[in-house]
Amino acid sequence: MNMKRLFGGVALSLALCAGAASAQADTPEQIKERGTLRVAVDISHPPYGMLDAQAKAIGSDIETAQLLADDLGVKLEVVPVSGANRVPFLLANKADIVIASFSITEERKKVVNYSKPYGVVPVVVSAPKAVALTSTADLGGKNVAVARGTTADIELTRAVKESGAAANIVRYEDEATTNTAVATGQQDVFAAALSTANSVAEQNADKGLEVKLTLAAYPMAVGLRKNDPELKAWIDQWVATNLENGKLNEIYVKYFNQNLPENIGE
Repeated sequence: MNMKRLFGGVALSLALCAGAASAQADTPEQIKERGTLRVAVDISHPPYGMLDAQAKAIGSDIETAQLLADDLGVKLEVVPVSGANRVPFLLANKADIVIASFSITEERKKVVNYSKPYGVVPVVVSAPKAVALTSTADLGGKNVAVARGTTADIELTRAVKESGAAANIVRYEDEATTNTAVATGQQDVFAAALSTANSVAEQNADKGLEVKLTLAAYPMAVGLRKNDPELKAWIDQWVATNLENGKLNEIYVKYFNQNLPENIGE
């Protein structure tokens, strides 16, 4: 019986992989004919994606996705995702592209394509002011919260391993759950994008949270399937155009209060 289950599971996995691999490639013309661009966005990760008082999706990723859809001449369809399922949704053809604070990493490059960078995502460790943290070695003996599958998870895991610190990494399923764990006092130390760390600190002023360590600063790009070369070429040109005309910088300044790096598109 166990062998039957094993072979059945393998067969199912192969079928799912085959289905994803055989998904028809999207081109700009096909998307225009359809009239809708499906964009995976994490709407639980302010200020990149969030819901306003009327439950409307807003944020820098939403505005970026809307700008892209407008330039394509189609409607925007937001596909809600978490940090952990952004890539699976893309590969399963549940979305055409990913605009979800999607940092460029070598691991992700093995399974997806990226556009030219249009933003940056600093990754930091935050903790109460009273907690002494000057290096990753100081994480030893501490519980550190992080959202599973995010860049913060990748960088925290790397930093802890390289420093040899005996830290306990507590992985939550998404940004919202991680932030709640910090807000409710389940965890004091957490790793996240700088924007998330600042937001959590502002919303929980009584905890005296501050950025202690910067783990990395990742370029951020649009995620695409590897079998969509025409769409990648179109989006690469779109990024270059909207960096040059300042529209992408306007979005970044609106949500992060600073300009994009001058060499961001290189």
